[in-house]
Amino acid sequence: MGREFIELFDNWSEDYDQTVAGHDEQYREVFEHYDHILQTVASRSQGTVVEFGVGTGNLTEKLIALGRQVYGVEPSSGMRGQITKRGLAFTLLDGDFIQFPQIGAPVDSIVSTYAFHHLTDAEKEEAIALYSKLLSSGGKIVFADTVYRDADERELIHASAREAGYNDLLYDLQTEYYTTIEALQAMLERNGFSVTFNRLNRYVWLIDATKNG
Repeated sequence: MGREFIELFDNWSEDYDQTVAGHDEQYREVFEHYDHILQTVASRSQGTVVEFGVGTGNLTEKLIALGRQVYGVEPSSGMRGQITKRGLAFTLLDGDFIQFPQIGAPVDSIVSTYAFHHLTDAEKEEAIALYSKLLSSGGKIVFADTVYRDADERELIHASAREAGYNDLLYDLQTEYYTTIEALQAMLERNGFSVTFNRLNRYVWLIDATKNG
């Protein structure tokens, strides 16, 4: 359920915003067009939104600015501490993609950025099945995350990081649970969603899925 990464995010919480701003060369391409990526996800959402992995609140802020009612789910106490400092008007919950408190309202959208890869493929499908029950017909899953077009692209990206000497990035790519478009599409379609994929930078794809009637 991604909870094996909580300590990493507790330790990263104070420096996270510097990383996404491009201050870490190894991750600069991963977070290229970061603000545009967040705005794209926020603009595709609708109504009452559950956001998983709120982090320091960068996407949360954009959702609120668009008038969404937001329930934010975050397992890292360090990250919850950072977002609390911002004083945003939303409901913050301690939980993860699969285990989270009951949402006290009908849910129209489920969103996340840079986080779904912390679940194994089996856990991803478990989460998607749960969201299929939570959303009504026309409800949306809108994620932006690192996904490989296919296995060949995985090898190319790993080789590129290795050649650049980006050992921290390569370690993350090899040890976290990045999947392929084919695998994600199959999971979503099996659970009653129609989905489109659009590339937002070399690493990140927009996953825009609508619950079928």
